[in-house]
Amino acid sequence: MRSRFIGLGLFAPFLLAAAAPSTPAREWTDATTGHRIVRVDDRPGNYGLYFNYNPFTPDGKRMVYLTPEGIRVADVDSWTTRLVLKEKVDRLLFVGNRTATAYYTTNPTGGIENEGPSVIWSVNLDTGKRRRIADLPGGRIEAINADDSLLAGHYELEPPPPAIAAQGKRDPKTGSPGYSGTGPDGRPLSFAEAKAQWMDARLAAGVPMEIFSIDIRTGERRSITRSKDWLNHVQFSPTDPTLLMYCHEGPWQQVDRIWTIRTDGSAKTKVHQRSFQGEIAGHEYWAPDGRTLWYDLIQPQGGRWLASHDVVSGARRWYALRPDQGSYHFSSSPDGRTFSGDGGNDGKYISLFHPRPDDSPRARTTLDGDRLIATGTLDTERLADLSQHDYTLEPNQHFTPDGKWLVYRSNIEGKPAIYAVEVARAK
Repeated sequence: MRSRFIGLGLFAPFLLAAAAPSTPAREWTDATTGHRIVRVDDRPGNYGLYFNYNPFTPDGKRMVYLTPEGIRVADVDSWTTRLVLKEKVDRLLFVGNRTATAYYTTNPTGGIENEGPSVIWSVNLDTGKRRRIADLPGGRIEAINADDSLLAGHYELEPPPPAIAAQGKRDPKTGSPGYSGTGPDGRPLSFAEAKAQWMDARLAAGVPMEIFSIDIRTGERRSITRSKDWLNHVQFSPTDPTLLMYCHEGPWQQVDRIWTIRTDGSAKTKVHQRSFQGEIAGHEYWAPDGRTLWYDLIQPQGGRWLASHDVVSGARRWYALRPDQGSYHFSSSPDGRTFSGDGGNDGKYISLFHPRPDDSPRARTTLDGDRLIATGTLDTERLADLSQHDYTLEPNQHFTPDGKWLVYRSNIEGKPAIYAVEVARAK
Protein backbone atom coordinates (compact mmCIF):
# COMPACT_ATOMS: atom_id res chain seq x y z
CA MET A 1 0.00 0.00 0.00
CA ARG A 2 1.36 3.35 -0.95
CA SER A 3 1.47 6.55 1.02
CA ARG A 4 -2.08 7.87 0.84
CA PHE A 5 -3.99 11.01 1.46
CA ILE A 6 -3.66 12.86 4.75
CA GLY A 7 -6.14 15.46 5.92
CA LEU A 8 -9.81 15.29 4.85
CA GLY A 9 -12.97 16.61 6.53
CA LEU A 10 -16.51 18.09 6.85
CA PHE A 11 -17.81 21.50 7.90
CA ALA A 12 -18.88 22.09 11.49
CA PRO A 13 -22.68 21.58 11.57
CA PHE A 14 -25.01 24.32 12.63
CA LEU A 15 -27.21 23.98 15.70
CA LEU A 16 -30.88 23.08 15.61
CA ALA A 17 -32.94 25.93 16.93
CA ALA A 18 -34.36 23.74 19.69
CA ALA A 19 -30.98 22.49 20.82
CA ALA A 20 -28.98 23.99 23.62
CA PRO A 21 -26.36 26.45 22.29
CA SER A 22 -23.49 24.21 23.38
CA THR A 23 -24.98 20.99 21.91
CA PRO A 24 -24.15 20.20 18.26
CA ALA A 25 -27.07 19.24 16.07
CA ARG A 26 -27.70 15.55 15.46
CA GLU A 27 -29.02 16.24 11.98
CA TRP A 28 -28.27 19.03 9.50
CA THR A 29 -27.95 19.88 5.83
CA ASP A 30 -24.41 20.09 4.47
CA ALA A 31 -23.95 23.73 3.52
CA THR A 32 -21.57 22.81 0.69
CA THR A 33 -23.46 19.95 -0.96
CA GLY A 34 -27.11 20.38 0.12
CA HIS A 35 -27.40 16.78 1.35
CA ARG A 36 -28.84 15.78 4.71
CA ILE A 37 -26.41 14.35 7.28
CA VAL A 38 -27.21 12.48 10.49
CA ARG A 39 -24.72 11.90 13.28
CA VAL A 40 -25.56 8.31 14.20
CA ASP A 41 -23.26 7.90 17.21
CA ASP A 42 -20.33 9.76 18.74
CA ARG A 43 -19.86 7.69 21.89
CA PRO A 44 -16.16 7.50 22.76
CA GLY A 45 -14.65 4.39 21.26
CA ASN A 46 -17.30 3.91 18.55
CA TYR A 47 -16.09 1.75 15.68
CA GLY A 48 -17.64 1.15 12.24
CA LEU A 49 -16.74 -1.73 9.97
CA TYR A 50 -14.12 -1.68 7.20
CA PHE A 51 -15.49 -0.76 3.77
CA ASN A 52 -15.73 -4.36 2.47
CA TYR A 53 -17.32 -5.92 5.60
CA ASN A 54 -21.12 -6.13 5.63
CA PRO A 55 -22.68 -4.28 8.61
CA PHE A 56 -26.35 -4.69 7.51
CA THR A 57 -28.97 -7.33 8.30
CA PRO A 58 -30.36 -9.27 5.31
CA ASP A 59 -33.62 -7.30 5.42
CA GLY A 60 -31.59 -4.07 5.15
CA LYS A 61 -33.25 -2.51 8.19
CA ARG A 62 -30.41 -2.55 10.75
CA MET A 63 -26.71 -1.75 10.85
CA VAL A 64 -24.26 -3.05 13.46
CA TYR A 65 -21.31 -1.20 14.92
CA LEU A 66 -19.12 -1.47 17.99
CA THR A 67 -18.73 0.59 21.16
CA PRO A 68 -16.71 -0.20 24.31
CA GLU A 69 -19.88 -1.44 26.02
CA GLY A 70 -20.61 -3.94 23.24
CA ILE A 71 -22.42 -4.33 19.91
CA ARG A 72 -25.07 -1.80 18.95
CA VAL A 73 -27.53 -1.69 16.05
CA ALA A 74 -28.87 1.40 14.30
CA ASP A 75 -32.27 1.45 12.64
CA VAL A 76 -31.63 2.52 9.04
CA ASP A 77 -34.95 4.39 8.76
CA SER A 78 -34.79 6.43 11.98
CA TRP A 79 -31.08 6.10 12.87
CA THR A 80 -32.06 5.36 16.45
CA THR A 81 -29.68 2.91 18.12
CA ARG A 82 -29.78 0.28 20.84
CA LEU A 83 -27.37 -2.08 22.56
CA VAL A 84 -27.89 -5.71 21.50
CA LEU A 85 -24.89 -7.35 23.18
CA LYS A 86 -23.30 -6.02 26.35
CA GLU A 87 -19.90 -7.67 26.31
CA LYS A 88 -16.25 -6.74 25.84
CA VAL A 89 -15.74 -7.48 22.15
CA ASP A 90 -12.30 -7.66 20.57
CA ARG A 91 -13.43 -7.37 16.94
CA LEU A 92 -16.87 -6.96 15.43
CA LEU A 93 -16.63 -8.87 12.15
CA PHE A 94 -19.77 -8.58 9.99
CA VAL A 95 -23.40 -9.64 9.63
CA GLY A 96 -24.41 -12.83 7.86
CA ASN A 97 -26.03 -12.91 4.42
CA ARG A 98 -28.96 -15.19 5.28
CA THR A 99 -29.91 -14.39 8.87
CA ALA A 100 -29.76 -11.41 11.24
CA THR A 101 -26.66 -12.77 12.93
CA ALA A 102 -23.56 -10.77 13.81
CA TYR A 103 -20.16 -12.40 14.14
CA TYR A 104 -17.41 -11.22 16.49
CA THR A 105 -14.34 -12.34 18.40
CA THR A 106 -13.29 -12.04 22.02
CA ASN A 107 -9.77 -12.15 23.36
CA PRO A 108 -9.26 -14.58 26.26
CA THR A 109 -6.14 -12.69 27.34
CA GLY A 110 -8.04 -9.41 27.72
CA GLY A 111 -6.14 -7.47 25.03
CA ILE A 112 -7.61 -5.70 22.03
CA GLU A 113 -7.04 -5.64 18.28
CA ASN A 114 -4.30 -8.24 17.98
CA GLU A 115 -3.45 -11.38 16.02
CA GLY A 116 -3.23 -13.64 19.08
CA PRO A 117 -5.61 -16.31 20.38
CA SER A 118 -9.31 -15.46 20.14
CA VAL A 119 -12.77 -17.02 20.29
CA ILE A 120 -15.27 -16.69 17.42
CA TRP A 121 -18.88 -16.02 18.40
CA SER A 122 -22.19 -15.30 16.75
CA VAL A 123 -25.12 -13.40 18.22
CA ASN A 124 -28.68 -13.41 16.94
CA LEU A 125 -29.69 -9.76 16.63
CA ASP A 126 -33.36 -10.58 17.23
CA THR A 127 -33.04 -12.79 20.32
CA GLY A 128 -29.60 -11.87 21.67
CA LYS A 129 -28.70 -15.58 21.81
CA ARG A 130 -24.95 -16.20 21.48
CA ARG A 131 -23.14 -19.22 20.08
CA ARG A 132 -19.49 -20.15 20.40
CA ILE A 133 -18.26 -21.20 16.95
CA ALA A 134 -14.56 -21.98 17.35
CA ASP A 135 -11.31 -21.11 19.08
CA LEU A 136 -8.56 -19.50 17.03
CA PRO A 137 -4.88 -19.93 17.94
CA GLY A 138 -4.19 -16.65 16.12
CA GLY A 139 -4.94 -14.71 12.97
CA ARG A 140 -8.04 -12.87 11.87
CA ILE A 141 -11.44 -13.82 10.49
CA GLU A 142 -12.20 -11.60 7.51
CA ALA A 143 -15.13 -13.01 5.52
CA ILE A 144 -18.34 -15.03 5.51
CA ASN A 145 -19.55 -16.82 2.41
CA ALA A 146 -22.79 -16.32 0.49
CA ASP A 147 -24.76 -19.09 2.21
CA ASP A 148 -23.43 -18.45 5.74
CA SER A 149 -21.75 -21.86 5.93
CA LEU A 150 -18.08 -20.82 6.04
CA LEU A 151 -15.86 -18.18 7.60
CA ALA A 152 -12.44 -17.40 6.15
CA GLY A 153 -9.37 -15.61 7.41
CA HIS A 154 -5.58 -15.48 7.47
CA TYR A 155 -2.99 -16.60 9.99
CA GLU A 156 0.74 -16.03 10.49
CA LEU A 157 2.28 -19.50 10.85
CA GLU A 158 5.35 -17.93 12.46
CA PRO A 159 5.43 -14.66 14.42
CA PRO A 160 6.82 -11.60 12.62
CA PRO A 161 9.82 -9.81 14.13
CA PRO A 162 8.77 -7.97 17.32
CA ALA A 163 9.47 -4.50 15.87
CA ILE A 164 7.11 -5.24 13.00
CA ALA A 165 4.41 -6.78 15.20
CA ALA A 166 4.42 -3.71 17.46
CA GLN A 167 3.29 -1.35 14.67
CA GLY A 168 -0.24 -0.66 13.49
CA LYS A 169 -2.06 -1.05 16.81
CA ARG A 170 -5.25 0.99 16.98
CA ASP A 171 -5.69 3.72 19.56
CA PRO A 172 -8.85 2.73 21.49
CA LYS A 173 -9.84 6.41 21.85
CA THR A 174 -9.41 7.52 18.23
CA GLY A 175 -9.69 4.26 16.32
CA SER A 176 -6.62 5.23 14.27
CA PRO A 177 -3.65 2.88 13.85
CA GLY A 178 -0.27 4.08 15.06
CA TYR A 179 2.96 3.97 13.06
CA SER A 180 6.27 5.51 14.05
CA GLY A 181 9.86 5.44 12.90
CA THR A 182 12.89 7.52 12.02
CA GLY A 183 14.49 8.31 8.70
CA PRO A 184 18.16 7.98 7.68
CA ASP A 185 18.77 11.43 9.17
CA GLY A 186 17.36 10.33 12.53
CA ARG A 187 14.30 12.55 12.29
CA PRO A 188 10.84 11.21 13.14
CA LEU A 189 8.81 10.12 10.12
CA SER A 190 5.29 11.30 9.35
CA PHE A 191 2.39 8.86 9.76
CA ALA A 192 2.39 8.05 6.03
CA GLU A 193 6.18 7.68 5.85
CA ALA A 194 6.30 5.47 8.94
CA LYS A 195 3.49 3.28 7.60
CA ALA A 196 5.30 2.90 4.26
CA GLN A 197 8.52 1.98 6.06
CA TRP A 198 6.68 -0.61 8.16
CA MET A 199 5.00 -2.16 5.10
CA ASP A 200 8.36 -2.48 3.35
CA ALA A 201 9.78 -4.28 6.38
CA ARG A 202 6.73 -6.53 6.80
CA LEU A 203 6.84 -7.66 3.17
CA ALA A 204 10.59 -8.25 3.27
CA ALA A 205 10.26 -10.40 6.41
CA GLY A 206 8.65 -13.21 4.38
CA VAL A 207 6.52 -14.45 7.29
CA PRO A 208 4.83 -17.76 6.31
CA MET A 209 1.04 -17.42 6.27
CA GLU A 210 -2.11 -19.39 5.65
CA ILE A 211 -5.61 -18.60 4.41
CA PHE A 212 -8.09 -20.93 6.10
CA SER A 213 -11.80 -21.62 6.39
CA ILE A 214 -13.95 -22.53 9.38
CA ASP A 215 -17.23 -24.43 9.09
CA ILE A 216 -19.78 -22.31 10.99
CA ARG A 217 -21.88 -25.33 11.96
CA THR A 218 -19.10 -27.65 13.18
CA GLY A 219 -16.14 -25.34 13.83
CA GLU A 220 -13.92 -27.50 11.58
CA ARG A 221 -10.89 -25.64 10.22
CA ARG A 222 -9.31 -26.28 6.82
CA SER A 223 -6.28 -24.77 5.10
CA ILE A 224 -6.98 -23.16 1.71
CA THR A 225 -3.51 -21.94 0.70
CA ARG A 226 -0.13 -21.23 2.28
CA SER A 227 2.61 -18.85 1.22
CA LYS A 228 5.50 -16.69 2.41
CA ASP A 229 3.77 -13.83 0.65
CA TRP A 230 1.89 -11.44 2.93
CA LEU A 231 -1.75 -12.56 2.62
CA ASN A 232 -4.62 -10.20 3.47
CA HIS A 233 -8.05 -8.78 2.48
CA VAL A 234 -9.79 -12.15 2.26
CA GLN A 235 -13.27 -11.66 0.74
CA PHE A 236 -15.95 -14.13 -0.33
CA SER A 237 -18.01 -13.53 -3.45
CA PRO A 238 -21.47 -12.37 -2.30
CA THR A 239 -23.13 -14.92 -4.63
CA ASP A 240 -20.69 -17.84 -5.03
CA PRO A 241 -20.09 -19.59 -1.67
CA THR A 242 -16.85 -21.31 -2.77
CA LEU A 243 -15.09 -18.34 -4.42
CA LEU A 244 -12.64 -16.15 -2.51
CA MET A 245 -10.65 -13.08 -3.41
CA TYR A 246 -7.53 -12.19 -1.46
CA CYS A 247 -4.46 -10.03 -1.84
CA HIS A 248 -0.69 -10.21 -1.68
CA GLU A 249 -0.25 -7.33 0.73
CA GLY A 250 2.65 -4.92 0.81
CA PRO A 251 3.70 -1.69 -0.88
CA TRP A 252 1.46 -1.83 -3.93
CA GLN A 253 4.21 -1.16 -6.46
CA GLN A 254 6.06 -4.27 -5.24
CA VAL A 255 3.28 -6.88 -5.45
CA ASP A 256 0.88 -8.46 -7.93
CA ARG A 257 -1.84 -7.88 -5.42
CA ILE A 258 -5.27 -9.24 -6.42
CA TRP A 259 -6.02 -13.00 -6.64
CA THR A 260 -8.98 -15.38 -6.56
CA ILE A 261 -9.08 -18.97 -5.30
CA ARG A 262 -11.63 -21.71 -4.57
CA THR A 263 -12.19 -22.85 -0.99
CA ASP A 264 -10.65 -26.24 -1.85
CA GLY A 265 -7.43 -24.46 -2.86
CA SER A 266 -7.95 -24.87 -6.60
CA ALA A 267 -8.15 -22.31 -9.43
CA LYS A 268 -5.70 -19.80 -7.95
CA THR A 269 -5.83 -16.90 -10.43
CA LYS A 270 -4.08 -13.54 -10.67
CA VAL A 271 -6.66 -10.84 -11.41
CA HIS A 272 -4.40 -7.97 -12.48
CA GLN A 273 -0.91 -8.17 -13.93
CA ARG A 274 1.17 -5.01 -13.60
CA SER A 275 2.56 -3.74 -16.90
CA PHE A 276 4.60 -0.70 -15.83
CA GLN A 277 7.29 -0.09 -13.25
CA GLY A 278 5.59 1.76 -10.40
CA GLU A 279 2.08 0.61 -11.35
CA ILE A 280 -0.17 -0.02 -8.35
CA ALA A 281 -3.56 -1.66 -7.83
CA GLY A 282 -5.49 -2.28 -4.65
CA HIS A 283 -8.41 -1.73 -2.28
CA GLU A 284 -10.21 -4.40 -4.23
CA TYR A 285 -13.82 -5.36 -3.52
CA TRP A 286 -16.66 -7.49 -4.92
CA ALA A 287 -19.55 -5.87 -6.76
CA PRO A 288 -23.02 -6.97 -5.57
CA ASP A 289 -23.30 -9.33 -8.57
CA GLY A 290 -20.63 -11.54 -7.02
CA ARG A 291 -18.70 -11.93 -10.28
CA THR A 292 -17.19 -8.47 -10.84
CA LEU A 293 -14.12 -7.28 -8.96
CA TRP A 294 -13.41 -3.55 -8.72
CA TYR A 295 -10.11 -1.98 -7.69
CA ASP A 296 -8.17 1.26 -7.67
CA LEU A 297 -5.52 1.25 -10.43
CA ILE A 298 -2.81 3.89 -10.81
CA GLN A 299 -0.31 3.78 -13.66
CA PRO A 300 2.80 5.93 -14.14
CA GLN A 301 2.49 9.39 -15.73
CA GLY A 302 -0.81 10.09 -13.97
CA GLY A 303 -3.12 7.45 -15.41
CA ARG A 304 -5.70 6.48 -12.79
CA TRP A 305 -8.68 4.15 -13.17
CA LEU A 306 -11.53 2.54 -11.28
CA ALA A 307 -10.95 -0.86 -12.88
CA SER A 308 -13.00 -4.05 -13.01
CA HIS A 309 -12.63 -7.70 -13.97
CA ASP A 310 -15.53 -10.11 -14.55
CA VAL A 311 -14.32 -13.46 -13.19
CA VAL A 312 -16.86 -15.38 -15.31
CA SER A 313 -16.49 -13.78 -18.76
CA GLY A 314 -13.04 -12.21 -18.34
CA ALA A 315 -14.39 -8.84 -19.52
CA ARG A 316 -12.75 -5.69 -18.16
CA ARG A 317 -14.03 -2.15 -17.80
CA TRP A 318 -11.84 0.76 -16.67
CA TYR A 319 -13.34 4.14 -15.76
CA ALA A 320 -10.87 7.02 -16.01
CA LEU A 321 -10.52 9.03 -12.78
CA ARG A 322 -9.83 12.74 -12.81
CA PRO A 323 -7.52 14.09 -10.06
CA ASP A 324 -10.53 15.32 -8.05
CA GLN A 325 -12.16 11.86 -8.18
CA GLY A 326 -9.41 9.91 -6.43
CA SER A 327 -10.58 8.18 -3.27
CA TYR A 328 -9.10 6.06 -0.53
CA HIS A 329 -11.93 3.53 -0.96
CA PHE A 330 -14.56 3.01 -3.63
CA SER A 331 -17.75 0.99 -3.33
CA SER A 332 -20.69 0.03 -5.54
CA SER A 333 -24.35 0.82 -4.93
CA PRO A 334 -26.64 -2.18 -4.27
CA ASP A 335 -28.06 -1.97 -7.81
CA GLY A 336 -24.57 -1.65 -9.32
CA ARG A 337 -25.43 1.56 -11.15
CA THR A 338 -23.28 4.04 -9.22
CA PHE A 339 -20.11 4.15 -7.16
CA SER A 340 -19.11 5.97 -4.01
CA GLY A 341 -15.76 7.35 -2.95
CA ASP A 342 -14.44 8.82 0.29
CA GLY A 343 -12.11 11.37 -1.24
CA GLY A 344 -8.46 12.36 -1.25
CA ASN A 345 -6.30 15.45 -1.21
CA ASP A 346 -7.86 16.81 -4.40
CA GLY A 347 -11.46 15.93 -3.61
CA LYS A 348 -12.24 15.96 0.10
CA TYR A 349 -15.79 14.63 0.01
CA ILE A 350 -17.99 11.60 0.32
CA SER A 351 -19.05 11.43 -3.32
CA LEU A 352 -21.25 9.59 -5.79
CA PHE A 353 -19.78 8.70 -9.16
CA HIS A 354 -22.14 8.11 -12.07
CA PRO A 355 -20.56 5.98 -14.83
CA ARG A 356 -20.50 6.99 -18.49
CA PRO A 357 -19.29 3.89 -20.36
CA ASP A 358 -17.82 4.41 -23.82
CA ASP A 359 -20.07 1.99 -25.73
CA SER A 360 -20.16 3.96 -28.97
CA PRO A 361 -20.33 2.05 -32.28
CA ARG A 362 -16.74 3.13 -32.94
CA ALA A 363 -15.56 1.54 -29.69
CA ARG A 364 -17.53 -1.67 -30.27
CA THR A 365 -16.36 -2.21 -33.85
CA THR A 366 -12.65 -1.65 -33.25
CA LEU A 367 -10.44 -4.51 -34.45
CA ASP A 368 -10.38 -7.13 -31.67
CA GLY A 369 -12.75 -4.87 -29.73
CA ASP A 370 -14.22 -7.78 -27.78
CA ARG A 371 -10.77 -8.59 -26.40
CA LEU A 372 -9.82 -5.06 -25.41
CA ILE A 373 -10.48 -3.27 -22.13
CA ALA A 374 -13.68 -1.22 -22.31
CA THR A 375 -13.39 2.30 -20.92
CA GLY A 376 -15.52 5.15 -19.71
CA THR A 377 -15.63 8.18 -17.44
CA LEU A 378 -17.38 9.15 -14.22
CA ASP A 379 -19.56 12.14 -13.36
CA THR A 380 -19.20 13.39 -9.78
CA GLU A 381 -21.92 14.29 -7.29
CA ARG A 382 -20.67 15.60 -3.92
CA LEU A 383 -22.56 14.40 -0.82
CA ALA A 384 -20.59 15.35 2.31
CA ASP A 385 -17.79 17.88 2.74
CA LEU A 386 -14.74 16.29 4.42
CA SER A 387 -12.46 19.30 4.46
CA GLN A 388 -11.78 19.06 8.22
CA HIS A 389 -11.21 15.30 8.42
CA ASP A 390 -7.90 13.85 9.67
CA TYR A 391 -7.31 10.97 7.31
CA THR A 392 -5.38 8.79 9.74
CA LEU A 393 -8.98 7.70 10.44
CA GLU A 394 -10.49 6.03 7.35
CA PRO A 395 -14.12 6.90 6.52
CA ASN A 396 -14.92 3.37 5.21
CA GLN A 397 -18.18 4.33 3.58
CA HIS A 398 -21.04 1.85 3.05
CA PHE A 399 -24.20 2.13 0.96
CA THR A 400 -27.28 1.10 2.92
CA PRO A 401 -29.01 -1.87 1.21
CA ASP A 402 -31.80 0.38 -0.10
CA GLY A 403 -29.20 2.68 -1.66
CA LYS A 404 -30.64 5.74 0.10
CA TRP A 405 -27.72 6.52 2.44
CA LEU A 406 -23.96 6.32 2.67
CA VAL A 407 -22.67 5.59 6.17
CA TYR A 408 -19.12 6.59 7.10
CA ARG A 409 -16.91 7.43 10.04
CA SER A 410 -15.17 10.76 10.54
CA ASN A 411 -13.49 13.01 13.08
CA ILE A 412 -14.72 16.25 11.51
CA GLU A 413 -16.04 17.48 14.86
CA GLY A 414 -12.79 16.70 16.69
CA LYS A 415 -13.56 13.11 17.69
CA PRO A 416 -14.54 9.93 15.81
CA ALA A 417 -18.24 9.56 15.07
CA ILE A 418 -20.45 7.56 12.73
CA TYR A 419 -22.43 9.58 10.19
CA ALA A 420 -24.98 8.90 7.46
CA VAL A 421 -25.45 11.17 4.44
CA GLU A 422 -28.62 10.92 2.37
CA VAL A 423 -28.00 10.18 -1.30
CA ALA A 424 -30.98 12.23 -2.46
CA ARG A 425 -30.46 15.95 -2.17
CA ALA A 426 -32.37 17.61 0.70
CA LYS A 427 -35.50 19.43 -0.41
